[in-house]
Amino acid sequence: MPLFETSAPILALVAVLAYLLGAVPFGIVMSRAFGLADPRSIGSGNIGATNVLRSGSKPAAALTVLLDGAKGGIAVLIARALVGEDAAQVAALSAFLGHLYPVWLGFKGGKGVATFLGTVLALSPIVGAAACALWLATFAIFRISSLGGIMAPALTPIAAYLLGHADKTAVLAAMAVFVWWRHRENITRILKGTEPKVGQKKPEEIK
Repeated sequence: MPLFETSAPILALVAVLAYLLGAVPFGIVMSRAFGLADPRSIGSGNIGATNVLRSGSKPAAALTVLLDGAKGGIAVLIARALVGEDAAQVAALSAFLGHLYPVWLGFKGGKGVATFLGTVLALSPIVGAAACALWLATFAIFRISSLGGIMAPALTPIAAYLLGHADKTAVLAAMAVFVWWRHRENITRILKGTEPKVGQKKPEEIK
């Protein structure tokens, strides 16, 4: 845990502003900008980049990933610059929760992987790089995007501790719990062996 030195009212204000920034639904914003279908009407109904990609636009999906990651990182960097390290961690969790549970969309948001990675990169570049490497390694081995999305957050607190950032393990562990909760249906399919791999054909496509 970080050493909390900032007053509670200031931290509360940081939390609210970071939450509102995190709650910006860039998947919907990009879909509208590119003239695509609302991602909530596609596939899983999630507002993240996967459903934006399913609408047929790789650039829109790429921008969604970048912006969803950037909003968490920006919240952290601004809070650190204006207030301090304790505020940066409050901003990290608040922006992340804003993405998962945006007030603008009835608290139905994304699954948080891109925002998690962007937030961690801002909290600590070396820990963020480790988190990205964990996601890439898991994906490269198993070719299951959601598996990378749950394993990277789960292992990142351990990586932070080993890399000398023990003060960040609590907030990283809290975010990991939320990522796993948001991926509970994916986890069930992974355990059953029914979670699709990237590039895998659907049964009806196999002749």
